[in-house]
Amino acid sequence: MASLFTGGSRWPRAGVGVALVTAAMFGLSRTGLAWGGRANRLAVRWAVDTLPPSMRAYFNAQSNFLLAHVNDPTEWMQKDRYEQMRHYIFLDKYGLFPYLDLPHSYTSAVKKYGANKIKANGVLPWQIGEYSLKLTQAMKAGNWSEAREDAAVLGYYVSDAHDPLHTTQNYDGQMTGQAGLAERFGTQLFDRYSHFFIFRPAKAVKIDDPTEYAFQMVLESHTWVDQILFADRSALDSLPGYNDDYYDRFYSLIGSIVMHEISSAAHDIGSYWYTAWLNAGRPALPPP
Repeated sequence: MASLFTGGSRWPRAGVGVALVTAAMFGLSRTGLAWGGRANRLAVRWAVDTLPPSMRAYFNAQSNFLLAHVNDPTEWMQKDRYEQMRHYIFLDKYGLFPYLDLPHSYTSAVKKYGANKIKANGVLPWQIGEYSLKLTQAMKAGNWSEAREDAAVLGYYVSDAHDPLHTTQNYDGQMTGQAGLAERFGTQLFDRYSHFFIFRPAKAVKIDDPTEYAFQMVLESHTWVDQILFADRSALDSLPGYNDDYYDRFYSLIGSIVMHEISSAAHDIGSYWYTAWLNAGRPALPPP
């Protein structure tokens, strides 16, 4: 679970800055991390099928491991107080879409805004770039035990990037009188309707710049935020609470968005795996 974005020397050792960043991270409720475990497993399961035949046999053989460990970063949050900031980025803290004032270079972003603000607002795209490199290095070294762990965790972060609520400071609807939205959208919707989902992820492709591609992922998923907020409010109209009728309405309004983002997540997870393998020099994969 090592990361560039840790406590260490990159964090001030004292003063108000540390308190503000820590408070911002811990102000997130656990349910504020919207995609649930079921969503992440769906994305990883379908990602395997996006791979070329030269890789698919190995990843198929590792599918049980990948599904068992894709949600490990959720557990890491209980042990590592800096882990949560790696799961989101509050794009709307940086002005207006498409947030051109935010540098996509981590060094440049820190230079412009300061480490405290960058970390408090989340570092998800940079975490994806880092884990893409980590997976590449493990494959290049032939360390397949680490590689499958890195592949699972990278899948988690890529899936996070496709959750629109991971890209906004209104992650739980708490700013618009819609508290609990993260649970309704990311967990309840999947538990109730995932067996109706139809996925058609595109085949994996090489990613030229893993960090820049991650920024494009979060920007694309961010475009759905207002529609999800509106659908949640509309689905509740004239109802006494969040009952079965609410969820049927909510699903009819945004089910297509969910399927689109999970399909895209599967494609992108496969593409990051494929890219890591290519950048590692196409090493021979262990027999299945």
